[in-house]
Amino acid sequence: MPTASASGSSTVRVRYCECDPMGVAHHASYIPWLEIGRTDLLRETGLSYKTLEEQGFFLVIVRLDVKYRRPVRYDDIVEIRTNWIGGSRIKIEHTYEVVVTRRENARETLPLTAAVGATTLACVNREGRPMELPDWLVSR
Repeated sequence: MPTASASGSSTVRVRYCECDPMGVAHHASYIPWLEIGRTDLLRETGLSYKTLEEQGFFLVIVRLDVKYRRPVRYDDIVEIRTNWIGGSRIKIEHTYEVVVTRRENARETLPLTAAVGATTLACVNREGRPMELPDWLVSR
């Protein structure tokens, strides 16, 4: 039976397509970065979202909060720090910190927290109805 990790870290280089004409990452770009953090955290258990879905468990976002603190720029290296903070028999809750760890010609002292966030995911079946999570994903 897999064991779910309580925290993890993923690294992303900000791509040009994620930025506005001034080279600042668009606010919508952060959402996929949080997903990268979540999926990497799950992957550390030895399973992927694909495997979970093949077993009939689907995790859907029911709540998403992001607070933006500082801009992230094109070509920055950001670390997505993901924490599994709990949930219930049906829901999983995560918190995130998006941290700039490398920036060309940085004037600020790095690392810099650029954003913090939180999500709640609910487990549903193939028909989209709520169902209980696998036991190993409820108790870490």
